Amino acid sequence: MTHPMSRRTRAQERIDDIDVSPTKLLETIEALKAELAAAGRQAEEYLAGLQRERAEFQNFRRRTAEERERDLGLAGEDLIRKVLALADDFDRAIDSRPEGLVGDGWADGVAAIDRKLRQLLESEGVSAIDASKGRPFDPREHEAIANLPGAGLPDGAIVEEVRRGYRLRERVIRPALVAVAHGGASRSDIAPDTTLDPRTN
Repeated sequence: MTHPMSRRTRAQERIDDIDVSPTKLLETIEALKAELAAAGRQAEEYLAGLQRERAEFQNFRRRTAEERERDLGLAGEDLIRKVLALADDFDRAIDSRPEGLVGDGWADGVAAIDRKLRQLLESEGVSAIDASKGRPFDPREHEAIANLPGAGLPDGAIVEEVRRGYRLRERVIRPALVAVAHGGASRSDIAPDTTLDPRTN
């Protein structure tokens, strides 16, 4: 019969099986450190991937918003061009108003509608291009449809505005149609025209 003290419990056997030597503990610590470093690298990879996905999504949202804004802008610009054709009709009607209708209530009503239309266009960022007589022709804003010799203006100066031009904010959406002086003296050869000099007005 064995002595009760000589019997070992399973817990004691497990404790005896655990190697608690410094070498084994260092190996275990190093293995845990390696696992921790690997987990940290994987977490960084996941974070970098998440950040890339987020940046791509934000770029997608920005591109989509820009495309939608551009499409709306094109639709708005198309509508503005149609309204400008209506504004041209008002210009012609007012310019050809008979003298007998000056002060007439109906004619004044038409002029008031024209003013409201101009205010609406201005509120949408539409402004008329300056094509006043004597102004130098600028191909970015003006389209010459006639050259007039002997107009008494410098070569290349605007003689007459045939149809108004417009810009939408900073961009020309319709150049002004103009008649341009041809065959006149160059600007440097002509003394300043006091009628065109704003300092004399």
